Amino acid sequence: MSKECEVAIVGAGNGGLTLALALHAAGINCRVYEAVPELKPLGVGINILPHATSVLGRLAVNEALAKISISTQHAAFFNQHGQHIYTEALGTNAGYATPQFSIHRGELQLALLKIVKERLGDDAVVMDRRCVGAQNVGDEAHAFFENKAGEKITVKASVVVSCDGLHSVLRKQFYPGEGAPHYTGINMWRGAITWKPFLDGATFARAGALTAGTGKMVIYPIRNNPDGTQQLNWVAEVASPQPAQRDWNGAGHLDDFFFAFKDWHFDWLDVAQMIESTQGILQFPMVDQDPLPRWTHGRLTLLGDAAHPMVPRGSNGAGQAILDADYLAAQFVKRGVGPEALDAYDRERVVATGNVVLTNRKAPPDKILQVVHERTDGKPFDAIENVISIEELREITSHYKAVAGYTLDGLTKKSI
Repeated sequence: MSKECEVAIVGAGNGGLTLALALHAAGINCRVYEAVPELKPLGVGINILPHATSVLGRLAVNEALAKISISTQHAAFFNQHGQHIYTEALGTNAGYATPQFSIHRGELQLALLKIVKERLGDDAVVMDRRCVGAQNVGDEAHAFFENKAGEKITVKASVVVSCDGLHSVLRKQFYPGEGAPHYTGINMWRGAITWKPFLDGATFARAGALTAGTGKMVIYPIRNNPDGTQQLNWVAEVASPQPAQRDWNGAGHLDDFFFAFKDWHFDWLDVAQMIESTQGILQFPMVDQDPLPRWTHGRLTLLGDAAHPMVPRGSNGAGQAILDADYLAAQFVKRGVGPEALDAYDRERVVATGNVVLTNRKAPPDKILQVVHERTDGKPFDAIENVISIEELREITSHYKAVAGYTLDGLTKKSI
């Protein structure tokens, strides 16, 4: 049996599909293998930041995404009383060359899948292939799959890239004793609902704080509807003694968290009513894994959530997977499709994403909310400038952008 492709990609998530597009653009043969028989638009909203949309722009994807998303213009911060703390510009409104997209996770995935099939052919993505392991065999990498019928399939390639998410088989193969995820003590509940626009209709809002009896909300639109309404995505975070099941599609229950938001009736949005009106609430624990020392083992490597699962703060999980894909494709072009390129990818991206994982734990952009809450003891304030200076507010968000790799200066210099 000859090699089926140069690069075997395990998983048709956003990272795996972006890698396929990047490899195709570079003239490198690849194929994607996905566990489920059919992809469906599961999940809720995510944000794709300018460092990632700059990659997608070069891959000629942004025009398609703009039609099914919101080009987010502002980030706004409020306390649990609905008082405004700080607003800053985002995306092209902040001077970036490419937008920040707020989009439904499933619609992003299906859009990327459609583009991959249009450019690479329908056979570029093989469904019903559940990866059960991989190994190095001489100058080849072999990936092992099973389908729903129980048949075993071996795929031979030059390299195998595992993009199979939080429950990655190859990650477990590489680090069988890694242990349980790191739980932050916080669970989150998520929902999406058709609602009237709030603020300017293009704002990513954060409100509240994480202390006993108090919760934090993240709310933003992900799609405009023809009738003038929007699809709003919301995330409620509450301190919880036990983590929820680590399943992006796990069902959540209103009674478990609504107590923290039942009085949130703000002049800019009736948060309590929005939550109570939402159907199909999901639950997920705020967990991550300690950064790994290495992703690459010979001709096998990890990418995206398989490599660096992170606490979902800072809107950066999907973006870092897209950056992984871009960097890995560039290394294949520079060094050839083999271990040398994988090692170079490993040296760069393990450190870069490890810094983001750790920063998401202790100093994400929503640190602003916690600082204000602590200085006011959770009470309303008369004037925000008496609580925190504009310079300190800017410093908190600027620090995160620097760690995550999307400062305006940094992206501008990279594009020159």
